[in-house]
Amino acid sequence: MSTKIHAAGDALGNPLRLIASPGQRNDIAFAHDLVDGLVADAAIADKGYDADHLCAKIAETGAAIVIPPKRNRKVQRTYDQELYKERNLIERFFNKLKQFRRVATRYDKLLANFMGFVKLAAIASWLSRPARRQIEFYDPKKDCLMPQRQGACKFLIYASR
Repeated sequence: MSTKIHAAGDALGNPLRLIASPGQRNDIAFAHDLVDGLVADAAIADKGYDADHLCAKIAETGAAIVIPPKRNRKVQRTYDQELYKERNLIERFFNKLKQFRRVATRYDKLLANFMGFVKLAAIASWLSRPARRQIEFYDPKKDCLMPQRQGACKFLIYASR
């Protein structure tokens, strides 16, 4: 019995949406639920989320697609490799989430109880961050690092066991 947690986060790595699924399901199965209603400048995800139907849904919102193409794609899509490095923010969120022993070992038998504690741990992770955090991003038009205000200018999607 394993559970996969799918998360969508903002530009600072804060969780916006958490969805649980069976561990044997693929990542793309719940991707549409993650991105529904989220508005951002860019959507960053790993290769598990590389699918034409998800890219089309993200493109409808006007967000840039920053998903590396799978190796077996016939037409390799380009993506911003510098912006893709920001995906580590959601990886760090999952690392903080797994610091809670109850989440890492999944003692709870019922999914509702487990997801309740996952959300409680996510809230604790969110509250432990400084209130005003300035981050920088690379602006290719100006060829320099630009300060970015706290907010959801991009979102990250990821799944972890």
